[in-house]
Amino acid sequence: MTPPLVLRAADIVAERPDGTTDDIHFTEALAESVIGHATRPGELVLDPFAGYGTTLAVAVRMGRRAIGIELLEEHLEIARARTGDRATLIQGDARHLSRLVDGPVDLVLTSPPYATGGDLAEDPLAGYAAGDGDYDRYLEELASIFDQAASLLRPGGQLVINVGNVIASDGSVTPLASDLVRVVDPHLPVLGVTTLRWDEPPPGLDGDYLLWFARPVG
Repeated sequence: MTPPLVLRAADIVAERPDGTTDDIHFTEALAESVIGHATRPGELVLDPFAGYGTTLAVAVRMGRRAIGIELLEEHLEIARARTGDRATLIQGDARHLSRLVDGPVDLVLTSPPYATGGDLAEDPLAGYAAGDGDYDRYLEELASIFDQAASLLRPGGQLVINVGNVIASDGSVTPLASDLVRVVDPHLPVLGVTTLRWDEPPPGLDGDYLLWFARPVG
């Protein structure tokens, strides 16, 4: 595992893409730490929830190959602007990951869209479009996505998920990190959990973590 990592809240604002209001707490410093620890130059990094392209931009800057899947065209355009022709970007639904990407992949590094427990008025995996889903189905679909990711990994390749426990508007906390460990571990053995330390904790999160999984060798 990586050593404890102190992250700066100022980076969230500094790295916010022009013209957007989203506070994405997955920073370049976080991506750089994981990519540097888990891969070597020339290896392939995949982000199935590419978003604004942080994982991909850092990977290519560090001499890795990079591929990302992103559902929303407006996010994909920003990711393309950050990476140019140095990364492969595909517009698509991560729930169909195995149809969109061929392995082997050395590292899957991502932060999925978050949900709180109970019934979901919006579907996080459909770009927060209105839906009639629920938290258990959301977890099942994430488990399926990461099962597909596991099938793309080379033996010994790693899956690293950045996720926090989510504070709902009523103050209740959804233990998303531990729930993801529970549903992903049957598909890919968990190696451990790294607690992320922020100088100022991001609002809406009760703890922030890296979940480490690896495809067995042999």
